[in-house]
Amino acid sequence: MRVNIKPVIENDHEHGECDEHCDTQCNDNCSNKTSTCHSQIDQLLAVMRELRDPETGCPWDLKQTYSTIVPYTLEEAYEVADAIEQGDFDELKGELGDLLFQVVFYAQLASEEGRFEFSDVVDAIHEKLIRRHPHVFQTNVSFTEAQVKENWEREKSQERDIRHQQGKARLLDNIPHNLPALSRANKIQKRCATVGFEWPDIHGALDKVVEEVEELRAELQHKVVNEAQQQSIEEELGDLFFSLVNVSRYVNADPEQIMRQANRKFEQRFNQVEHVFIEKGQSLQTATLQEMDNVWQQVKQNQKRDNS
Repeated sequence: MRVNIKPVIENDHEHGECDEHCDTQCNDNCSNKTSTCHSQIDQLLAVMRELRDPETGCPWDLKQTYSTIVPYTLEEAYEVADAIEQGDFDELKGELGDLLFQVVFYAQLASEEGRFEFSDVVDAIHEKLIRRHPHVFQTNVSFTEAQVKENWEREKSQERDIRHQQGKARLLDNIPHNLPALSRANKIQKRCATVGFEWPDIHGALDKVVEEVEELRAELQHKVVNEAQQQSIEEELGDLFFSLVNVSRYVNADPEQIMRQANRKFEQRFNQVEHVFIEKGQSLQTATLQEMDNVWQQVKQNQKRDNS
């Protein structure tokens, strides 16, 4: 790639002075930091334009569309989450950069089509954050944590009301369909709860789980499963998952995070089981289920003892 990329906005802040291009009222303490941040963002935007240059850009980047980038955006978001959960903050820096580049890529596509610019993206979130945090950005306004949450939900509800009045939204609209299924179920249930459509307490949610288990058990009584029965089994499984997500909501736990933790716990235990058999000179392929379960229980007890 060519390296003769210049920032879109060229400012001389070497001595802490802002020129007419600077959007921020600089003071003696922050002018250099602000200009450095602007310069770095400008350079990243310039790199993106180079990659999408019709004549000299990268063939792969040139053929991308909003839709083709979506899988990469999801992947980068998961990699950010994984770095955080692993406590790998050196890796997190790079993963956040990868995720930022996704935003820059979408903004470049929109700019080429005359839809909006990267600056419009920044303006939109800037305006939203200030509007949703009056306790921070308005004088003589003080909220408790509970009031902050209430105000946030009220602001989002008002935004939905405006879209509804414009014929653009129903209560469950604008919940992204590409969210992980557990996260989307959680958002659907939270949205319904804003209008009172929820159990009075967690006991109703737990009873629903028991009900769904029994309905699934009934569907599994068939010895021979045809296509229609298979569909019914899958529907009952879906209902069970959905009801379990509701339980997680009542205990203020994120279902995706819970599932990732469960996956990680199982993975760690199974790796230890495998290690025990390797130490014995035996492979898992030749071990019986009973032998593996005995080691599994041993590993489980050891972990509980270590964590106590």
